[in-house]
Amino acid sequence: EVQLVESGGGLVQAGGSLTLSCVASGFTFDDYVIGWFRQAPGKEREGVSSISPSDGSTYYSESESMKGRFTISSDNAKNTVYLQMKNLKPGDTAVYYCAAETTGWLHLMHWRYDYWGQGTQVTVSS
Repeated sequence: EVQLVESGGGLVQAGGSLTLSCVASGFTFDDYVIGWFRQAPGKEREGVSSISPSDGSTYYSESESMKGRFTISSDNAKNTVYLQMKNLKPGDTAVYYCAAETTGWLHLMHWRYDYWGQGTQVTVSS
C-alpha cells in the first residue's frame, strides 16, 4: 500500500522557518516524482516544488510569492522528502501536502499526481 505521511507543520511567526517532512512507503522511492503542494482555505491547490529522488533534480513554482524561500531535498536512505521554508509570511498559511506520481516528469500539475498524504497545517502569524 502506497503511503505518504507529512509532518513538521505548526504555528510560526512571520519571518520564521519550518522544515516539512514526507515519508514514503509502499513503493520504490526512486521510481516516483515527489511534489509538495499547498492549499489555503477558499483557494485552489497550488504547487510548491517537486523532486526526482533518482537523480536529485528539482523543479520549483515560478510564483513570485514563493521564489527563493523554499528548498526541496530528499534522503533516499530514509525514503523522505523535505521542504525547507524560510522567511515565512502570513500568505504561506495553508495545508501542505506531499504527493507522488509515476511518470518521472518534474511538474506541479496536481491533477496528475497519483498518491497524496493527509497534509500538515502551516500557520504563519503576523
